[in-house]
Amino acid sequence: MVRWQQATALATAGSLAGLAVRDLVQRKHSVLRNYPVVGHLRYLLEDIRPELQQYFIERNWDGRPYDRDTRSIIYERAKGTMAEQPFGTERDVGRAGYESLVHSTAPLEKPDEPPRVRVGGPDCSKPYDMSLLNVSAMSFGALSANAIRALNKGAQLGGFAHDTGEGGLTPYHLENGGDLVWEVGSGYFGTRTKDGNFDPDIFRDKSGDDRVKCVSLKLSQGAKPGIGGVLPAAKVTAEIAQFRGVPEGEKCVSPARHKVFSTPVELIEFIAKMRDLSGGKPAGFKLCVGSRMDILAICKAIREVGTAPDFIIVDGSEGGTGAAPLEYEDHVGMPLTHGLMVVHNALVGTGLRDNIKLGASGKIAGGADIVKRLIQGADYTNAARAMMMAVGCIQAQECHTGKCPVGVATQNPRRARALDVPDKSERVHRYHQATVEQAAQIMATLGAREPHELSPHMLRHNISPNESRSYAELFTWLQPGELLEAAPEEWAKDWQAASADAFTPQISTYRAGERKKA
Repeated sequence: MVRWQQATALATAGSLAGLAVRDLVQRKHSVLRNYPVVGHLRYLLEDIRPELQQYFIERNWDGRPYDRDTRSIIYERAKGTMAEQPFGTERDVGRAGYESLVHSTAPLEKPDEPPRVRVGGPDCSKPYDMSLLNVSAMSFGALSANAIRALNKGAQLGGFAHDTGEGGLTPYHLENGGDLVWEVGSGYFGTRTKDGNFDPDIFRDKSGDDRVKCVSLKLSQGAKPGIGGVLPAAKVTAEIAQFRGVPEGEKCVSPARHKVFSTPVELIEFIAKMRDLSGGKPAGFKLCVGSRMDILAICKAIREVGTAPDFIIVDGSEGGTGAAPLEYEDHVGMPLTHGLMVVHNALVGTGLRDNIKLGASGKIAGGADIVKRLIQGADYTNAARAMMMAVGCIQAQECHTGKCPVGVATQNPRRARALDVPDKSERVHRYHQATVEQAAQIMATLGAREPHELSPHMLRHNISPNESRSYAELFTWLQPGELLEAAPEEWAKDWQAASADAFTPQISTYRAGERKKA
């Protein structure tokens, strides 16, 4: 026994001595050259820092991207357990930026069934009744096959829509029969020719499937608006290559911009083409708003072409399950609140709002989030990360590494098998049902039965610790057709500069307005 202990000690000492020598001679890490052996402790602590932060340091209300309170309410609703909190709020309700909903002195009873939103304008022959909350765009490839299966089965159980993401319409989206919004991105995956162009024949065949309820063109996404995406060659498996229509083992690129349009008019014409090819199903597009002029240019194009998208999905810059450069995540694109109100007001001001439904996507997690977005102009909402959490995501933020610890965002078969589809689909169903019911309850508390009965007066924002104002007071809300008659000063310059024939503003007009104002 003593000899064994001595041998173990000698072996350990020898290993540490060898490690020390290696640390001293290597040139990559200065810390290890100055502090051999013990310097590894620094890298160990750095590696487990996110877990230490999340589980032992952060408070219930200040974690990012989702705080612990938000994650807990998603998990509890998904499990069907209590999602209530005793002893009052932990939030600082007096801080600047805090928002509150205005309840009615004569609240209504919660409806037996939550309201639904009919999506489909005058040119749509197959409208779809959308839930107030749906699964936002997440592709197979970004998510595992089992995660896609669970989300779609949950959608089938709960009667809500599941957006496919731009990675193609796959058998995993189709096998459980949930309602689908088929999203097509700039790579035209799943509906492309060999040279990477849009293939209308493939699109017609696939979009005719009864499980596809709407078709959507992705212009940009919140996490990385204005850039495309790259799936490294090593990740382009035979399966992904088949579903996306790309060569196996070769780098798969989503371009930054589309080939099918270059002007606002061409965009609207292509959306109309998608609707026709799908057999009259609702067709629309998704974008993260960059400028008000872009939106006004699209509105002018709609009026010029004479047909409109059936829906527009506004993605906030704070959203995004996809990995992106930090600079884009932190600094590019308009947050959902402002982007949503820009699109809503632009459509109202140009007399187009009645025929176009607005979806809102970006950090939707609870019933209050849904109601706030409805007040800000949306007709319905989509959630991505909250749905991932309902499936079992623990916010490990390893989505881009393939090392997701719970099998949600990975293509590793061993990791993905941990996700049990029957169990997780029930969790998705329960989370959706409880959250939508809570949204309907809050609407009734505010005195509203339907989304259109909500108003900006019902949402207040603290502009300082001592002053609170409603959204009706803080922001300009255009009247129907107001831009066509006499654009208010705040909108006039952008309205004049926007063109149906170009996304780039008429700079000479815009700058002339600047000089005149100065």
